[in-house]
Amino acid sequence: MTHPFRELDQQVYNEHRNLLFSVAYRILGTAADAEDAVQDAWIKWSAADRAQVADPRAYLTRIVSNLAMDRLRSTRHKRETYVGPWLPEPILTTGDTADAVTTAESVSMAMLVVLETLSPLERAVFVLKEVFDLSHAEIAEAVERSEAAVRQAAHRAREHVRARRPRFVADRSRQHEVTRRFFAAATGGDINALMELLSPDVALWTDGGGKVRQAMRPVVGAQTVAAWFTAIGTVTYQGVEPADMSAELVEINGGLGMIFRGSGRVVATVTVDVDASGRIIGIHNVANPDKLQAVADGTARDVRTRSVPPR
Repeated sequence: MTHPFRELDQQVYNEHRNLLFSVAYRILGTAADAEDAVQDAWIKWSAADRAQVADPRAYLTRIVSNLAMDRLRSTRHKRETYVGPWLPEPILTTGDTADAVTTAESVSMAMLVVLETLSPLERAVFVLKEVFDLSHAEIAEAVERSEAAVRQAAHRAREHVRARRPRFVADRSRQHEVTRRFFAAATGGDINALMELLSPDVALWTDGGGKVRQAMRPVVGAQTVAAWFTAIGTVTYQGVEPADMSAELVEINGGLGMIFRGSGRVVATVTVDVDASGRIIGIHNVANPDKLQAVADGTARDVRTRSVPPR
């Protein structure tokens, strides 16, 4: 028979599980590592002295934040020696995520790329302060640093992100509209339509991780990027003939994105970054098969910034 306290532990953990994944994924940028951190948090939660836990949500957030920071430190060398551009691991998200502008922006591929340039401490502090709206005192307890150190880290991180991620992104409806038009132009091989959508200095990042052939450096400029996409429909890509390639629009990382499939597998995801004028300024293409498992699984994640009881 299951012990009643064990059942209560599981119930409390389940209630906050989405929140824990939301924190860990933003700190780590990979779904697999985030899931591992969440599982490790359950182990620590199960062994915790309940008499010392006044607030389960805060306690669990502290555990998973530290686990995620430790894991990020241990993976830093692997990311620094990565073959070609390193991009976050894309995830499918629910419509509820996209409805909250701040939540959607905080989990976007473009934002996660910027967060990758922060130190593990700065990244954790930024996520907990700017995304989850914790106080400096709460964050200090969560990351086991002084409040003064947390304030300094928060300031550095905020300035760093502001310099690299100006607030000039399009609203959700504009992003969806532009993505749909881009999708139609790219899958239809319409280079003129693509040129109209792309900013003159648009940049395309492709992540193959050395597993599949991709551009080793960002592809820059509307003409070059447009030519890259129109070529997809005319050449064999990762062993998939053009006629056997399918594409669909889905919600990826809080916004509309594209999934390309062929030979019974997910071949790539593509997301676009749209500025306030409706021009595409950045494109992130993930083709490393190791990073497509979360999308291939078909599970849409709830990455809102509050605890949501499981359905």
